[in-house]
Amino acid sequence: MTAAFPPTVIVRHSRENPRKCSVIPLRGRPDLMFLPYPVRQRPPLDGYLRLAADGPPLTGADAASGLLLLDGSWRWAAAMTRDFVDVTPRSLHGWRTAYPRTSKLGTDPDNGLASVEALFVAYHILGRPTAGLLDHYRWAAEFLSINGFNATLNKEKS
Repeated sequence: MTAAFPPTVIVRHSRENPRKCSVIPLRGRPDLMFLPYPVRQRPPLDGYLRLAADGPPLTGADAASGLLLLDGSWRWAAAMTRDFVDVTPRSLHGWRTAYPRTSKLGTDPDNGLASVEALFVAYHILGRPTAGLLDHYRWAAEFLSINGFNATLNKEKS
């Protein structure tokens, strides 16, 4: 089955610890395209929105847009963002992370989510199937609970 929306582009920072990466288990999904950062050959991103800590909120009106998710620690976020500043940002305010993060540099924004959490929320807002996104996420049940989701939402058929 072909998706009715553009694939989500996930750009992973090369220094991100694979054991701490929440989106690596999603490799191979047809709705996701993974690229290493720095990106050598950037795909066309016309019609895409960049998930960001700042910017107007993502809404259902954005459903036809592709998503760009920059995956790396908040320490590297500014450098990664500079390479994609031309992609319109959309934020995910009002959601809480379950990921037990502690920044020694104080770089975590108040509305920061783990990458897989951000992907799940964005797909939920846009009306895209969320089934399987949190299957390998250690804090899935807590994330769903603290954000008012039914714990079976992630298990529903897409």
